[in-house]
Amino acid sequence: MNILSYIGHRVTAELPQGKVVSRVTPSIRSEPTSRSTFLGGFAPGTVVPVYCKTHGQKVDGNDLWYLLGGPKPGWVAAGCVKNLAPVGYRN
Repeated sequence: MNILSYIGHRVTAELPQGKVVSRVTPSIRSEPTSRSTFLGGFAPGTVVPVYCKTHGQKVDGNDLWYLLGGPKPGWVAAGCVKNLAPVGYRN
């Protein structure tokens, strides 16, 4: 099972939450880079489960990306999501 499949099956209640703060729908990606496969997006204001964070491609000067859990697992640039609880780094 790949990491995105694993994340999608975790119980979202146990994950920290984040709120989409981008004014436009941010792209969810298969890897922490804008060059990876596009998987979808969440509307601004949506509260999403956040599994972990890691360093990836810089987006607007920030190289942190969050791995989202729940029904649309994938990576999103951290500048698009405000974490509402502490989020650990990827193991």
